[in-house]
Amino acid sequence: MIICGDSLMEEQQTFQFANGGSIPTSPLQFKVIEIDKYLAQNLNEKWHSRLPVYKTGFCLNSLVSYGLYYDGFIYGIAIWTNPVSASLPQHEWLELRRMALCPDIPKNTASRMLSVMRRLIIKKFPHVTKLISYQDSVVHRGIIYKAAGWKIGCYHKGGSWNRPNAKNLNGKPRTRPDNNKAVGPKIRWEKDINKRNPNSPTGMTARRSR
Repeated sequence: MIICGDSLMEEQQTFQFANGGSIPTSPLQFKVIEIDKYLAQNLNEKWHSRLPVYKTGFCLNSLVSYGLYYDGFIYGIAIWTNPVSASLPQHEWLELRRMALCPDIPKNTASRMLSVMRRLIIKKFPHVTKLISYQDSVVHRGIIYKAAGWKIGCYHKGGSWNRPNAKNLNGKPRTRPDNNKAVGPKIRWEKDINKRNPNSPTGMTARRSR
């Protein structure tokens, strides 16, 4: 099942943000399904506490987005892309760039969603060997990653995204504003998948993300 379409986005907004709704009492009641990237973008703007808005770039060009589905509505989203850092394996790794859940969902829903997405990604992307995500350690403690069996890969001190002295592929300066980007210290969490491939890259260089 893939949910998409402008009409659904309008119905979703009406249901979630005007009339409310009956939220399940257990994370086992949700299904995790693939959803349209524009629906994911729309709901991320409603629910993400730190980084709600993005207009272009990696998130909008995501490889896959998932939704937390119950009874015709989405209660959470997750957006996966190639790693933002060019120094990390671009073909074999996937990065969780955004994960946003509606308020008052049951405890442990986020960690269960991570576990289910891992299984879905193994089927959809058999070449992928590692999942990564960056925890903004200013406001989060990484509990959902621990509960889902992820491990800490490395730490990053953070800093500005702006790189005026660096050049992109077109030879232009990589000037990027820091608004709507996490610039504080981060922890990179990792989850190995598809271990049957013993020759997968294992780079450990961190990069600001999420």
